[in-house]
Amino acid sequence: MAATGESLSTVDLHTHTTASDGVISPAELVELASQRGLRVLAVTDHDSTDGIDEAIAAGQRLGVTVIPGIELGTETEHGEVHLLGYFIDHRDPALQARLTEFREGRERRVARIVERLGELGMPIDLAEVQRLAAGGSIGRAHVARVMVAARYVDSVDDAFARFLAFGRPAYVPRPRLTPREAVALVHRAGGAAVLAHPYTVADLDETLADLVDAGLDGLEVYYAIYSDEQRDALRDLADHYGLIPTGGSDYHGPGQQEGRELGTAPVPMETVERLRQAARRAR
Repeated sequence: MAATGESLSTVDLHTHTTASDGVISPAELVELASQRGLRVLAVTDHDSTDGIDEAIAAGQRLGVTVIPGIELGTETEHGEVHLLGYFIDHRDPALQARLTEFREGRERRVARIVERLGELGMPIDLAEVQRLAAGGSIGRAHVARVMVAARYVDSVDDAFARFLAFGRPAYVPRPRLTPREAVALVHRAGGAAVLAHPYTVADLDETLADLVDAGLDGLEVYYAIYSDEQRDALRDLADHYGLIPTGGSDYHGPGQQEGRELGTAPVPMETVERLRQAARRAR
């Protein structure tokens, strides 16, 4: 794995900004990408496209190609499944209508998580969580940061592992969107649909087969924290199903998640054109 700040690629297809649970603005993200020698950057905020126009404008100024993207959170009976969309029409009215629904659902979900934490003896201030979200797509990562500040947990990852992840004491189900519905939503917005960080999917074989049937375009093979052995296994799966092997860092900002520094996933440049072509076929 690359050392902090060392880029393994000129492409990063999985990043987050203050439009969701990242800690730097879209423009700051693009500036950092430029400093690290990235040529192509996908902005994939959770259930939000609010940062894309700012990122594109910064990219035009700095010579970084910005791909309009999104990360949609879905659930099955076994747990969470995240779908990435690339080359979407981020102004698509149908997409924006669904994102408005998701945003309202996220606000209700976070309020319930805060209630659960209080019941568990870890009171936190909902207003502080909302302040961190700063009008962006609010989520569990904002809750986790407040938990870290209150010294209930050691890190964001610790908060998820002990309290906020699926099956943990403070977990609250998200507004229902199935993985198949997410693939269809990405395609209707003219984008290519990719299964994110596959090893977080509890029922990967079953889910992947179902998503391929639904028209899935790609699989996130080159995820920053995956080992070479894991990437090899995922590449075999992608080849088996005829999926585009994609990748990215899942960068949320400086010091946010260990091993997920910007540009540290070895994504081939050819991946970008393959995703572009898949998105064209969806239109």
